[in-house]
Amino acid sequence: MSEGYYSSKKTDDICEDVCGQARAALSMSRLRCMLRGLDLRTYILLLFVIPLGIFTLYLHGQKVSYFLRPLWESPPKPFHEIPHYYNENVSMETQCKLHGWGIRESPRRVYDAVLFSNELDILTIRWNELFPYVTQFVLLEANSTFTGLPKTLHFASNRDRFKFIVPRLTYGRIGGRFKKGENPFVEEAHQRVALDLLLRKAGIEDDDLLIMSDVDEIPSAHTINLLRWCDDIPPILHLQLRNYMYSFEFHRDNKSWRASVHRYKTGKTRYAHYRQTDYLLADAGWHCSFCFRRISEFIFKMKAYSHNDRVRFSHYLNPKRVQDVICRGANLFDMLPEEYTFKEIIGKMGPIPHSNSAIHLPAYLLNHAEEYKFLLPGNCKREGG
Repeated sequence: MSEGYYSSKKTDDICEDVCGQARAALSMSRLRCMLRGLDLRTYILLLFVIPLGIFTLYLHGQKVSYFLRPLWESPPKPFHEIPHYYNENVSMETQCKLHGWGIRESPRRVYDAVLFSNELDILTIRWNELFPYVTQFVLLEANSTFTGLPKTLHFASNRDRFKFIVPRLTYGRIGGRFKKGENPFVEEAHQRVALDLLLRKAGIEDDDLLIMSDVDEIPSAHTINLLRWCDDIPPILHLQLRNYMYSFEFHRDNKSWRASVHRYKTGKTRYAHYRQTDYLLADAGWHCSFCFRRISEFIFKMKAYSHNDRVRFSHYLNPKRVQDVICRGANLFDMLPEEYTFKEIIGKMGPIPHSNSAIHLPAYLLNHAEEYKFLLPGNCKREGG
């Protein structure tokens, strides 16, 4: 550098010795210079904190998304909730009048239609609960799951245990399409369309009552009896069900609403499992989700139903883990509550509290308590667990 000129570059620059080196070695030398210039906190940030953050986001990103749900999704429109009046010592005429409805000279016919997978125990409880008031039971069974996995025809293989229902049963089978990678809800919709056809085969007619619900969404018998006798009921009515998980020991809330009852109308009524009206009849039955006898049945459903993408890690399917989750009332998929406000999300975080109440449950369940004790308080251990 020429004398008389001032350079602002410091003479103790840590990379000063790089100057003059061959171009090939220049980049590595500069990298070493840069690393010598970093302090310990920066090393910790680069080597530990950032990788740990990425790994934590991979493990718990779904939880973060669910927790922040109130920021990007508004709650659905509230239902118009209809008060539900019932006592076995009150006449049907009075019950209809309390609801603001008239009474018919004769009851409507009732059709109960379900898509069946492997819920043999819950199906038994459901059909015995509804048996006195249902004209025709309609069941459709596929040889594949919604996710395209091959499936045993469980109902066909166990038909002997349902002899009491045979005179009133319309049973149908459908072949799965086994399309890998397809959205499971597409296969589910395909089967629901087939159930529409099976209902017509069963002889349903205009103004008959049609129960649309999954097998584990069980309307109470007195609810169906009320609706078949009362006049002027809404054309479509959703049923508010008490929401249970794993058994009737873990009462989650009263927010199950997808079950519905329709006054059938040819060409208009379509079998579906989404919101179809604003009317909701309060306290109309039970929804017992993942209420299985055997650990293998839990694992099968986790892989087979439409939300199978929630099985994010293979260890979720470990039998010992599944058994532990059941007895704690925790979440099989390690998810946060699916709510729309931070208050409700925080309020429902953690395991579902145990309940010792076994009142107002399906009569058949209590009359056969020894056989179905796994569904009652204090009996969380499952077969094969």
